[in-house]
Amino acid sequence: MIRISSQQVFSGGINRLQDLNSSLNQTQEQISTGRRINRPSDDPVAAARILKLDQELQRISTYQRNTDFAENRLDQEENALSRSVDLVQRVRELTVQAGNGSLSANDRKSISAELKERLGQLADSANSRDASGEYIFSGFQGATPAFARDATGAWVYQGDEGQRSLEIDDGVTVPISDHGKGIFASIPAAVFGENISQPVPTAGRINSIEVIDRAAFAGIEQNDIRLSVNAAADQVTLIVTDRVTGVETPVASSPYVSGEPFEISGLRATITDAQGSDDFSIREGETQSVFRTIENLIEGLDNLGKGSPAGRDAYDDLIANSLTNLDNAQESMVLKQTELGGRMNAVESTRSFLEDSSVYSEELRTELRDLDYAEAISQLSFQSFVLQAAQQSFAQVSRLSLFDSI
Repeated sequence: MIRISSQQVFSGGINRLQDLNSSLNQTQEQISTGRRINRPSDDPVAAARILKLDQELQRISTYQRNTDFAENRLDQEENALSRSVDLVQRVRELTVQAGNGSLSANDRKSISAELKERLGQLADSANSRDASGEYIFSGFQGATPAFARDATGAWVYQGDEGQRSLEIDDGVTVPISDHGKGIFASIPAAVFGENISQPVPTAGRINSIEVIDRAAFAGIEQNDIRLSVNAAADQVTLIVTDRVTGVETPVASSPYVSGEPFEISGLRATITDAQGSDDFSIREGETQSVFRTIENLIEGLDNLGKGSPAGRDAYDDLIANSLTNLDNAQESMVLKQTELGGRMNAVESTRSFLEDSSVYSEELRTELRDLDYAEAISQLSFQSFVLQAAQQSFAQVSRLSLFDSI
């Protein structure tokens, strides 16, 4: 037989009432906060999962801010390049106009005046800044303008060759900058020829140089190239000098007629008024900034005369070389725009992935943490009923006494 004392009855009743009251208070807290789990003890396993999901959402939020910054930076660079392409196209149109043989000296000066304006606008575009005030095309030197005038008044590159990158997801980085040297400065220049006859250059001149067969020219372009003219024999010989060993090797010969174009080893050129044995150097594969190209064009328009045959040849070469250099500069900018398009697509794809991940993680967190109000209110009603019944039962039991039976 188990004997239950009055103290046990009272202690058991009070403990039961406290448990019921605690459950009721917990349900009321859940309803007031809207959360099923308000402290880890409510559900340790779910609380641990919610903590991990909170960390995941913070990580996603950080990367989303990075994608916004990357997209903004790339948009600004693309806009600057788009303006630059339009400016170079306008300069090219003016160059074609300047090649019109019927233009007067005043007409050329008018074109030169507009070219000066376009040159300044192109420099402004190359010195574009991002939203934080840093120069886009200066590499790591964001506080330094990408291009500035030197002591001679020529535009020169001042930045470095650094490229900034930004992580937009775990293990995913995207370049968000490009240095101006590669876009505006290191532009392949047109083939250039110069009279190097010794001891003093003669009146012979070379012009209208172009590579017409890249495959044939490819075998010799990495060496120093010289055209040697034997005017008495009416022959021109192409000679290459190995830059390492210094050994000279005649490669090919072609008939020479003063003022008439000739082709040799994939190269076409015209040599005029060569005397005796004249030498002309050929320089190919060099680079020149788009600013230098426009500056040379302006200088030629202002100073070159077309009265003499030599002056006409120099002017025609200036126009032809400028057009080639401008085309190369425009191609450099367009290629960079294409590359930027690929980066922007990568940023957009990552953004979509992050948004999907955020929605999925948020749904999981909501499912674990948030409260089902209908269920909670029903539970609250039931707990209130149980507590009330327990209180009434305890009140009845607490009044029982052996003396009532006497």
